[in-house]
Order: sequence, then C-alpha cells, then structure tokens
Amino acid sequence: VGTWVEVGAWTYHYSDRGDYTWEQARNYCQTFFTDLVAIQNKWEIEYLNKSLPFHGRYYWIGIRKLSGTWTWVGTRKALTKEAENWAAGEPNNRRSNQDCVEIYIQRHQESGKWNDEPCSRKKKALCYQASCQPFPCSQHGECVETIGSYRCECHPGFYGPECENVVQCAELEPKGARMNCSHPYGDFSYNSTCMFGCQEGFERRGVGTLRCLASQQWSADTPTCTAVACPVLSVPDQGELNCSHLHGDFAFGSICAFSCQTGFMLMGPESRECTAMGTWTGDTARCEAITCPVLSAPDQGELNCSHLHGDFAFGSTCAFSCQTGFALTGPESRECTAMGTWTGDSPRCEAITCPVLSAPVRGQLNCSHLHGDFTFSSTCAFSCQTGFALTGTESRECTAMGTWTGDSPQCKAIACPVLSAPDRGELNCSHLHGDFAFGSTCTFSCQTGFELMGPESRECTAMGTWTGDAPRCEAITCPVLSPPDQGELNCSHLHGDFAFGSTCAFSCQTGFMLMGPESRKCTAMGTWMGDSPRCEAITCPVLSPPDQGELNCSHLHGDFAFGSTCAFSCQTGFMLMGPESRKCTAMGTWMGDSPRCEAITCPVLSAPDWGELNCSHLHGDFAFGSTCAFSCQTGFALTGPESRECTAMGTWTGDIPQCEAISCPVLDPPSRGQLSCSHMHGNFTYNSTCTFSCEEGFVRMGAEVLQCVATGNWTRLPPVCAEDSAPFLKQVLAYSSGTALAVAGIMLSGMLIALLAKRLSNREEKKKLLNPTSDLGSPGIFTNAAYDANL
Repeated sequence: VGTWVEVGAWTYHYSDRGDYTWEQARNYCQTFFTDLVAIQNKWEIEYLNKSLPFHGRYYWIGIRKLSGTWTWVGTRKALTKEAENWAAGEPNNRRSNQDCVEIYIQRHQESGKWNDEPCSRKKKALCYQASCQPFPCSQHGECVETIGSYRCECHPGFYGPECENVVQCAELEPKGARMNCSHPYGDFSYNSTCMFGCQEGFERRGVGTLRCLASQQWSADTPTCTAVACPVLSVPDQGELNCSHLHGDFAFGSICAFSCQTGFMLMGPESRECTAMGTWTGDTARCEAITCPVLSAPDQGELNCSHLHGDFAFGSTCAFSCQTGFALTGPESRECTAMGTWTGDSPRCEAITCPVLSAPVRGQLNCSHLHGDFTFSSTCAFSCQTGFALTGTESRECTAMGTWTGDSPQCKAIACPVLSAPDRGELNCSHLHGDFAFGSTCTFSCQTGFELMGPESRECTAMGTWTGDAPRCEAITCPVLSPPDQGELNCSHLHGDFAFGSTCAFSCQTGFMLMGPESRKCTAMGTWMGDSPRCEAITCPVLSPPDQGELNCSHLHGDFAFGSTCAFSCQTGFMLMGPESRKCTAMGTWMGDSPRCEAITCPVLSAPDWGELNCSHLHGDFAFGSTCAFSCQTGFALTGPESRECTAMGTWTGDIPQCEAISCPVLDPPSRGQLSCSHMHGNFTYNSTCTFSCEEGFVRMGAEVLQCVATGNWTRLPPVCAEDSAPFLKQVLAYSSGTALAVAGIMLSGMLIALLAKRLSNREEKKKLLNPTSDLGSPGIFTNAAYDANL
C-alpha cells in the first residue's frame, strides 16, 4: 500500500505510488491507516524531514481551513498560535482558496515548514497509524501516544490504568426534604446530581442542588426544610382572638379567628390563615363601633349630639329643635342602637301653610316657595297669557298667620279691528275669546281662477293687531306665450295679460304649416290647454344628384323644405340638360324640371379606306370617354395615330389616320426588252403586276411576271434579255443562279462577254461571282445601285 517509518508504537506512512488531491489523500489515509498526520511537536517535524524522501510536490498533512479557521481535521480542534509552523509569509492564500496545508520535506529552504495550497492540487499523502484503540481509556480519559505504547490521562472523577474506576461520594439521607438524584456513572458517584425541594409551606435551608465532585465530597451540605413563619397577630380593640397552630406559633398552617364585643362590628375577615408565602390571608381585622346613618338637623331646625365610640356610632344620642316659626314633627331625641339604627323616626320642622292658590283663567301663577308649597314666606306672582291683560294685584305673599296678602286678580282678552273679505274673495273667522279679539283667526279664499296674494290667514295678536297685510285676490296667470317661429300670436285677455280666461290663437307665415292646436286657453290651474304649437316649413320631395352630376343645396328652414335651393352641376365631360338650380316653393313642389347630365359628343368616326375601325363607348356612341382603335388590311400600313379618344371638349385626340399601300422597289425594263405593269393602289405598290418581254433575237432569262407582295418585295428577281446564239452565256446562265443572273444580264455586248469569259477562267473568281452571298447584293432585291456598282 505504501512505505512506512516507525517511531516506537506510532508509525508514519506515505503514498509512494501516486499523488492525490487533499480529499483523496485523506481518504487514502483513513482507508489504510488512521488519518493524515497530526504533528504534535518539533521533534516529529525533524524526524519526518530526515526520514521521508524528497518529492517535488511535497506532502499533504491533516490541517485544513474550516469556516475560516485552520483546524486539525482528526480532532476538529483549532490550530493554536503555539503549534503553528508556517513558512515565512505563509499562509498567503493568493486569492485562490488555498484551504489545505502541505509540509516542505528536504526543501533547500525552510525545510519542514508549512504552506497553504489549493486542495485540488495533487501531492503525496502523509499518514499515521495510531497505537491507541478505537475506544481507549474506558472512554473516560484521553489516550496519549507514547513511544512504544500509550497512557491514559483520566478525566476528573475517574482513576485506574484504563480510567475504569469512578470516584464515590457519601450516600445522602435528607431530613424533611424531598430529593431527586441523577447518577450518570453509578449511585452517589462522580457527577451524580441531587436536587432538593420542600413541601408547600416549608422553605429550604441550604443550597438546592448538590453534585458529587472529583474530590469525593459533595459540593455543599445537605439542606433542611422548616415551616414558613408569618407575623404574630394581636387582639383587635373591643374584640377577641382565637388561634390553632399546626407547625408552630403563627407559622404555615396556623388559623386565627376574630370576634367583636356587642355593639361593635368586625371589619375585615373573620379568620386569617398563614400561607406558604409567609403572609396572612385577608387584611388586618378590627372592631369598629356599629355606625348609624349620619343625622343632620332638619330644615329650619337644629341638632345637638353626644358620641361615646365615634361620630353617630353605637351609644351616640342626638336632640332636635326648630327655629322660630317652624314646628317640630317627630321625636325630640334619637339614640344609636347596637343594630346600627336610630330609635324613633326622623323629625322635621315644617313651616306654617296658607291656602293653595290657583292661576286666574287665561293667566299664570308663578310662586317661589322657601319652606314648602304655599307655606310661610311663599310669594306668588300673577300674569296673563299672551293676549290677555291683568286686572287686580300682580303678587301675593303667605304671612306667618297662614293668610295671603291682597285679592285674587283676573285676565281679559285684548281686541283687534274688525276685518272684511277681499274683492272676488271670502272671509271665514273663528273667535276664541270674543269677536275679533286676541286668538281670533280669519282665513281668506278666492273664487275659482283667482289666486290669493298675501297671507291665507290672519290672527289677532297680543298687541291688538292682525298678523300680516290685508290679502287680495288676483287672477291666476299662465306662462307668457310667444308666437312660434315663422308664426303669429293673437290673444284676448279678460282678467289681465296671459291670466285666467285669456285665449290665444296661432297662425303661420306663408310656406309654413301649423303643427298643434290653433288656439289655447289659460285655465284656473295656471296652465294652458293643449301643447305648444309650432310652424314647420312645408317640405318638398328629397332631391338626388343626376347621374354623372352633383347636387349642392342650401337649406333655410330644414332639409329640402320651403326656401331650400339646390344647384346642379355635371362632372367633366358631361353637359347639364335642364335648369341649373331648383327652389322649394310654399306649395311643397320644386320649381322647374329635373335636370340630367349627358355626355359631350364628338363627330362620328369612320374607318379609313382599306382599313378597319373598332370603338368602345363608355357614355354613348362617339361621346366623352369613347376610344376608337384603327387598323389596316393586309398590304397596307397605318399612317397616323393607332387610336383616338373623345375628350371633354367634344374633339378627338390626334389626326385622322390613313391606310397606304406598301411600296415595292421601282422596276425598269430590261436591256433589249420591255416592261408592262398594272397598278391597283399606286405605282409599284402592293398587288402591282409587271410583265417582262425581250426584243426579237433575244431570249428572256428569268420570270416573266413579278408581283408586289405585302412584305414590300417582288415575288421574283427581274429577268434579263440575252442573245439567242450565245452558248457561252447560256452556259454561264445555266451554271449560275440567284444573284449571278443579275450580273450576267447586265450587258450582252461582245466586250462584256469577253470580259466575263476571262474572269470565269479563274475558278476562284468564278465561284465568287456566282456565290449568292457575294458583294453583288441581297437575293431577291434588284436595284439600279447594284447594277451601277458592277459595271
């Protein structure tokens, strides 16, 4: 698996067959040994630096940065400053997460020192194999590796070679207290913990928790429980105290009962108990003299009391008396009993009374009573209701003799002026206290069609005047009518302008028709009978624009109504037939007839001689928009425009076209011959026919008759006239064809024949002469120019 070096029972190992990342290296060490090496002292570093071979990538050791702290991974303990063995300037991290540590072995500088490196780099794994067992020292101590063996450093509270023994403390036996213990290593042994508590009402003396220490001693003395004490109670004044004690005088559980002497009442609880908190239930009890309600002197009287045990309490006595002019009703004295009540009833001082007074009819009585209704010193003032006047004394007083001063007064109603009914109206009055006196009310009403102007009723006031002004009856008005638009209004009024009884007649101006009632009457309700009439313009039938035309109307009184005027126009190329405008009359008819738009016409066109005419008409024969196309028969060519269009001006575009016969080249009679032609359409034009003949002694060589065709060419080349006894020329003419005929037939003189014979002796010259594509001219075309060029 690897190589190793031994130090006593502790052995070191390293991977000699490969390099690993830090994680792979640790996995390697944990698989075959204990872990990555955990270096404990300088001696180990010196030993490893001397014993291990040099490796260029060095060795991984068991230190890694965990949560930012350099940690021995085997023990999970942080690396202390004292144990650090970093090379100079290390760790520097170099910003590349260098979280693992290598050791320099046999490096030429700082050998044996540490350096932080990225955990992903590959190095040798430096492992150790521990001699301690997986669970050494009975798990109660630290296994310390020694050279050749190990020893147990026992945790506190444990002893023995393998820390197998635990320290024992004395067994606890508390008195009067409850104990609850936990024994992690055996009864009453090291780290046993006992908690002590007391019953309710008892308190602990000493600490509440004891722990068995490594010194075999308990952490404190065993506590005890004693009853909770309450404060000593005393007997209340005028009372008694009776107590029972369970756990000691005035301690938890003691109960004390309270009572009071006759005439005294216990204030507070009848008994109190000493609680577990060391306090008595309830408040302090006391005996207070039973009290009677506080007495006060009667009105207009006096009170004189003597108190033994407190104000108005048991044993108090009170005497009563009245002031001059008042008599005592009830006992002269009262005593407060043990029951908290006074003997006898409450006395009172009552004033001397006078006879009861009543208010006069239609009057009021206002009395002030000092000592009771209608009693001595009572004063009564008299007044009359609104609208009434007092007759007699204004006030009376009750004297000490029980009689009133003065006589009884009276109230009489105040009078107003007599009222009368308004014109066209009625008066209805009700009188409460006499005709047209205070309280009388008069209501006013009007006849049908009339409306009351002013108050509907008037009342006689306390001032002797009537409320409001005198009313009057006026005719009910209807809203003012106005004549309808384009109409007139004629009204007759009986009781005022546009009032009840008014009648209005309506009429309309010429050209307008009344819509609604011809007349309306103002009713008693202030409304007009019927609906409002209106004058509407008489309408004419709706007009539409003529075909190919437009309509432009102006309306005075509504669309196509009386007064409307409509103007007519036509589109370009069309002419209006009929009136230019029409007006709607008062009769509901339009003036004039309906106009129409007719297309402007051009002169009728005819086909040219030897030609054809093809026309398309949009708006009528040879009218605006018509288009005519011209063409010619075979053998004729068109001169002028191919088509003409009828414009809005009534003229045709372009000039009149013609068909002219196609011309062929002019023919001349052959030498020693004659030419006779017939022309149908002009000299040497289409369908012209020419006949050739030769003089006596000459023979025609070529076609006898030529005709001018539609392409502008002759059907054959013109013939030539040759001597009949010219065998050489015959030979030449027999040999030649096409263009050579034109050359051979130029001249038949002996000199030309001799020249031709000389040229034909040269074979190449002969071919050139007879070649149809030679420079003598195009085949089928005979011209004087070609003839002149070959002379």
